[in-house]
Amino acid sequence: MSSVEILKDVARRPRDEAQALRSALTPTLLNAHPHHDNSIAWLLWHSAREIDEQIATLSGQETVWTAQGFEGRFNLGLKDHDMGFGHSSSQARKIHVEDADLLLEHLDAVVQAHLDYLDSLSDADLDEVIDEQWDPPVTRSARLISVSLDAVAHVNQAAYITGMGADAFDADHAHQVG
Repeated sequence: MSSVEILKDVARRPRDEAQALRSALTPTLLNAHPHHDNSIAWLLWHSAREIDEQIATLSGQETVWTAQGFEGRFNLGLKDHDMGFGHSSSQARKIHVEDADLLLEHLDAVVQAHLDYLDSLSDADLDEVIDEQWDPPVTRSARLISVSLDAVAHVNQAAYITGMGADAFDADHAHQVG
């Protein structure tokens, strides 16, 4: 298996793990807050947005968010490149999405863009240093691994939240979740 094929396997994981949650993702659960500012909706939205922004930067392509009209479909009132990094408590809590299918469709679309980008690379491309601001400098492969692992971590956080009991949520949703 080539390095690119390994990266493609890792790139699919956020989508696959999120799809496994589908049956549990009610509008109430998506937007409930487990005594934390990040709801499942925020976590899934952020996972897709961070993949999208970083792959668009690497590939030189427009983000899926704007190219495929997701910014309008979500209608969150955000700037085009907002992906949740640095969100304040109030900003994170404003991410309210009742349509689990839309969240999963968006994640699927950005994972596909990620896979398409990986298809354009050779193993030799992976060694290229793309960010010298770090010590050691970041290679294309290190950035691609980081993108996927961050998204998997957030999807796994969403999975953890789906198994929480009613007591784990803020009072405004606890009776609806349990």
